Amino acid sequence: MIARCGYVAKGIVYLIVGGLASLAAADLGGRNAGTKEAITQLATQPFGGVMLALLGLGLLAYALWRLIQVLLDTEHLGHGIRGLVTRAGFLISGGIYAGLALYCANLLRNAATGNTSTTDRTAELMSHPGGVLLVLAIGIGFAGVGIRQIWRAVKRSYLKNWHMIEMSDAQQHLAEAATRWGLSARGVVFLIIGGFLVVAAVQTNPSQAQGLGGALNVLARQPFGPWLLGVVALGLMAYAIYCFVNARFRDVTP
Repeated sequence: MIARCGYVAKGIVYLIVGGLASLAAADLGGRNAGTKEAITQLATQPFGGVMLALLGLGLLAYALWRLIQVLLDTEHLGHGIRGLVTRAGFLISGGIYAGLALYCANLLRNAATGNTSTTDRTAELMSHPGGVLLVLAIGIGFAGVGIRQIWRAVKRSYLKNWHMIEMSDAQQHLAEAATRWGLSARGVVFLIIGGFLVVAAVQTNPSQAQGLGGALNVLARQPFGPWLLGVVALGLMAYAIYCFVNARFRDVTP
């Protein structure tokens, strides 16, 4: 139950991010927002407080699921280098979504003063001993996750986690199409984020760092930018569908 609620909450966040970016690509008034901006957008809607509370609980549930994956090795990764690195990634992911859950709580208390930018957070890290190396490692980590997302889309490794017998043929085709598109789009975005962090570390210039919204802005500034942005934005919405598929059909046995 914890995992399924978590996947729904994660899917809602990506649905909002992708939806806003899709509107921006179509010049219909949207904007390229990161996860925190998407959550803030949700808070401004009717019944925003209720939706924000439910989303915060769901994001906390996802963070707990990531912790369970790390502690109980639910993916049967073992204790080799690859398994330990992957589980470390789960732990970092859990920390990120726990932070988003805390952000929801701060918004509910009208105390979301910690909405610092990626540049600010990068500058803070760099100000500490070894901070530049840490930013470099984080950038390489983001790029690695991006490559892994694209590789999963190519190899279709996500299939082993689904209860395929419970899915109709139409559901399988829709889930596969959305997942491959969604993982690829998220992989591209993570590669861009990782690249900017690596550049920021190499140049010791935190202003080079960009988050999710910044990565989407980069796509929008390229030749055929609106088309590129539209494809990736719809891909992020497809990733949201992948999250919803996980909520319904994924094997979440500890």
